[in-house]
Amino acid sequence: MSNDPSAAKVRRVARLSQKDARSETGLFLLEGPQGLKEAVAYPELLDEVFFTTDARAAHPREFDLLDAAGVMLTEVSDSSLKQMSDTSTPQGVIAICRQLDVSLEELLETQPRLIAFLANVRDPGNAGTVLRAADAAGADAVIISANSVDLYNPKLVRSTAGSLFHVPVVIGVEIESAITALKNAGLQVFAANAGGEQLPLSDSELGKPTAWVFGNEAWGFEPSTLKLADKEVAVPIFGDAESLNLATAASICLYASAFVQNAAG
Repeated sequence: MSNDPSAAKVRRVARLSQKDARSETGLFLLEGPQGLKEAVAYPELLDEVFFTTDARAAHPREFDLLDAAGVMLTEVSDSSLKQMSDTSTPQGVIAICRQLDVSLEELLETQPRLIAFLANVRDPGNAGTVLRAADAAGADAVIISANSVDLYNPKLVRSTAGSLFHVPVVIGVEIESAITALKNAGLQVFAANAGGEQLPLSDSELGKPTAWVFGNEAWGFEPSTLKLADKEVAVPIFGDAESLNLATAASICLYASAFVQNAAG
């Protein structure tokens, strides 16, 4: 345990809210008690944890485990933590984590059966919620294309509610080359698109290894992406809503596959 960190260290931590600093250091911010509870299982990924007196008192088990694992724990004042934080109302703890994305090649070696692929998705809340839904549906991985939101954006990290630690994530891939690699590895590629064939599909289709591709929130897919997909699939709307939020539609699509794949064992 250390004394309140220097102003220079506080600034270095605060800079991790910016993408260039995260790229330079290979680190990212994990804020709040929910993130702390998840991170306890992965002490090797933790560079340092900053916390207030009240936060440690509120979560003694987690801090005892981190201490036993040899993680550097630094108690700080409320004012220092606020300067480090990406949020206007910090929740008493900030962990500095090592980035944990994997390569597409590493992922395909595991013979995945269900993948969520975010193609040009820009909103961190949407992306994080899809990652959380993929985790809940038992997906094997999430792929985030180049020109999408940064995986380590603090809002995205918070919106995963810890699922970032549970699901392998590939980042920075080119969409067309990644789809080609997925198909070559034996996965069918479904583009979730309003003009496609409506769910539910047959169990024989949904039971196959599948990569679901979800497009940009505003303009959907590039024509080249749709051309490469095996099928366009739509979530039917039975009421009067004009459309579904991207993350909601993604959850439905992923679960459509998950129900069948898990029933088949």
